[in-house]
Amino acid sequence: MDRVTGLIPGGKESFNSCLIIVDRFSKSMRCLPCHKEDTAMDTALLFWNNIVTTCGVPKIIISDKDPKFTSELWTNLYDMLGTKLAFSTAYHPQNDGLAERMIQTMEDILRRFCAYGMEYKDHDRVTLLPAVQLAYNTSQHSTAGKTPSLVEKGWNLLLPVDHLNKNLLTIHLTAKDFHEMWKRACDKAAKCIAEAKEYNKQRWDKSHMEPDFK
Repeated sequence: MDRVTGLIPGGKESFNSCLIIVDRFSKSMRCLPCHKEDTAMDTALLFWNNIVTTCGVPKIIISDKDPKFTSELWTNLYDMLGTKLAFSTAYHPQNDGLAERMIQTMEDILRRFCAYGMEYKDHDRVTLLPAVQLAYNTSQHSTAGKTPSLVEKGWNLLLPVDHLNKNLLTIHLTAKDFHEMWKRACDKAAKCIAEAKEYNKQRWDKSHMEPDFK
């Protein structure tokens, strides 16, 4: 679990950050828009309403030492729920290399997505961040050889683009624009995911070269 800050404010709530949560087992990702100024309570409610209510209480949470995750409030919640908190330091993944690598990749994906010109009429890049979540969870993971959604739920998510009824005689212009907006957002998200995965793989391989024994 980590936060990406410094995003261009967007949406009715002017979100400027994003809380990233990755499930270690399924590799599924949750991308929750938030504010850099959010308190520990705000973050706790975001986590509870979007994670605990749908996935249950985690046994362990790996995160950095962000005060929003280490406050007395969170410490008491961990104790009450029986959740263990483990810390990781950016670019020093000795604690949990897999978790740190996944978080770094997700941060890269989100920043790439938000760097593109993704604005459509009344929609902005932060509003379209769920497209990144959908694209990531429906793309095959290199380790499992399956999509995160298949591992997590037991089936692949049905995508709007796969079930578009092309035989409709009339299509409402707003509905057509909405579908086109999400299709373009998902396509752009998929491109960002592929680029970020390749970039981080090369960076990881370069910094973790096997010793040459002679």
